[in-house]
Formats: sequence, structure tokens, C-alpha cells
Amino acid sequence: MPKVKTNSGAKKRFALTGSGKIKRKHAFKSHILTKKTTKQKRNLTHSGLVAASDERQVMKLLALK
Repeated sequence: MPKVKTNSGAKKRFALTGSGKIKRKHAFKSHILTKKTTKQKRNLTHSGLVAASDERQVMKLLALK
């Protein structure tokens, strides 16, 4: 059986933590930042974790498990 390919878009967007969780970045931080408040932009800077309900799908895209 052939190897499963990793999704190129997913490998650029997600990273695995040491404990096995999937790290992600927030959306809406790349452009049109003038109309967003400083507080909103600051809160979007921090990285988050992928929700438990989406974790299985992301793992599949990253060809893990």
C-alpha cells in the first residue's frame, strides 16, 4: 500500500505540540487591519489550539495516525 501524502496547505498552517495537541494561528490578521481595533489585533496575534471536534480531520490532513 502506498504512503499517504501530507496536505501541503495543512502542513504550513498547523504544528504539533510536545503533548500531541495541534497548534494553529488565528484568521483575520493578514490584511484590512485599519478598521480592526488594537485590542482585536492583539488578541488575534496569540496562537490557539485546534478544537477537539476538528482534531481528527486535521490529523488526517497531516497524515498522522
